[in-house]
Amino acid sequence: MLLQRVAETSRATGSEAGRNAKVALLATLFRDLDEADLRAAVSLLSGESRRMRVGVGWASLRELPPPAERPTLGIAETEAVLLQLAQAQGPGSQAVRRALLDGLFARATAVEQDFLRAVLVGDLRQGALDALVGDAVAKAAGVPVADVRRALMFRGSAAAVAAAAVTGGAPALRAFGLQLGRPVRPMLAASAPDLPTALERITPAVLDWKLDGIRVQVHRDGGDVAVFTRSLDDITARVPEVVEAALALPVRSAVLDGEAIALDPEGRPRPFQVTAARTASRQDVNRLRTEVPLSVNFFDLLHRDGDDLLDRPATERFAALADSAPPALLVRRTVTGDPDEAAGFFREALSRGHEGLVVKDLTAPYQAGRRGAGWIKVKPRHTLDLVVLAAEWGSGRRRGWLSNLHLGARGDEELGPWVMLGKTFKGLTDELLAWQTRELLARETHRDDWTVHVRPELVVEIAFDGLQTSPRYPGGLALRFARVLRYRSDKGPLEADTFATVRTLAN
Repeated sequence: MLLQRVAETSRATGSEAGRNAKVALLATLFRDLDEADLRAAVSLLSGESRRMRVGVGWASLRELPPPAERPTLGIAETEAVLLQLAQAQGPGSQAVRRALLDGLFARATAVEQDFLRAVLVGDLRQGALDALVGDAVAKAAGVPVADVRRALMFRGSAAAVAAAAVTGGAPALRAFGLQLGRPVRPMLAASAPDLPTALERITPAVLDWKLDGIRVQVHRDGGDVAVFTRSLDDITARVPEVVEAALALPVRSAVLDGEAIALDPEGRPRPFQVTAARTASRQDVNRLRTEVPLSVNFFDLLHRDGDDLLDRPATERFAALADSAPPALLVRRTVTGDPDEAAGFFREALSRGHEGLVVKDLTAPYQAGRRGAGWIKVKPRHTLDLVVLAAEWGSGRRRGWLSNLHLGARGDEELGPWVMLGKTFKGLTDELLAWQTRELLARETHRDDWTVHVRPELVVEIAFDGLQTSPRYPGGLALRFARVLRYRSDKGPLEADTFATVRTLAN
């Protein structure tokens, strides 16, 4: 079948507000596909293709061939080209990727080009990533949703689970289980605006310090250890400290969930990008571990010595973990239903430089791959009033609207009148996209193919999780996880926050 059908379904799914309607659209598509096309379509729609690390970003997509007039691209054929992109490494690989990319887009129609752009940069907006695709697979194959979700938890690949569902039904799905050396999707936390709200949902609760490191899942089988990231990438060779910590445990086999983090000599977390750069580097690991040593803190145990623990209540898993690892390798934890005690524990975590807390239900099983109600993260929310300096044209569902905002704080004599701090398109509703496109175009000063620069007049309130050093921006700082809360029509640009305020927050 042609990729055009997948692209059109993705666009239609993005236009639907209701979850059931989205699932129905995707299920209809999946029923019409053979196994090869089904695997490829699920991979594309679930974001699995993005995890191939194809090495293609926005800059590579700015100059592309014009769209084809009629569709000819096959679904499986498209996935095969993306695999070739991911496999292009070493000398000459840039030219190879360029040729593959141009060849793919030259055969794609306008709708297909929009879809492929979104797939390649992780900007699919149809709300059909992972969980929704899994539910659609269940509907298409006529199998229980719970069986698909559990298989996804163990297998990690939505494409492989979809193929099992349509070829083998429920029995094939139930054959999936925890396997040492194969990562399961990590359990995720929902969010609460503050600690009292979280404690209203879960009390009494287990409270864990939330560390600003790299999520790691550690598998030990005798003397063999494998370490995986949240996105299921194998980073074993890059984190020898984590491997050594796992080998020191008094167990034969284990699957542990935790956080790897770089700490300074006082035991405070170094900036997140220091940890991220260390765990991403494939260079001289022995030198790097001396320069940027890693610590690991475990907070959950999914398997121990032949016994799978995922379905056990949190209290049992946490007790087994405490029996299996010394306190130095465990995340700081307390159990309480007292709001004052919880608030003190929260303040202590923040005073030590950590992100906040994760509030956990004592009775909850490990719900791998899901952002359920069993875990709730609480972080102090920072906000700044910033000025929009420019905006980039959107793609896919946002095509024709100015979407990605360039955000700036008031500057000084050294840095100039405005200091850019980053970009975001998060938090923008369709209504807000339409409004800001009109308002920004009315303030346009100049543009290029991708970006419209504007007079710095509109003030927008931005929420963010923190600040990180960045050589990309003149002030050396960038927002982390920025999202739009609202435009401040009551404020003019001279009332926006200053870069001096931003620098104070960073310090």
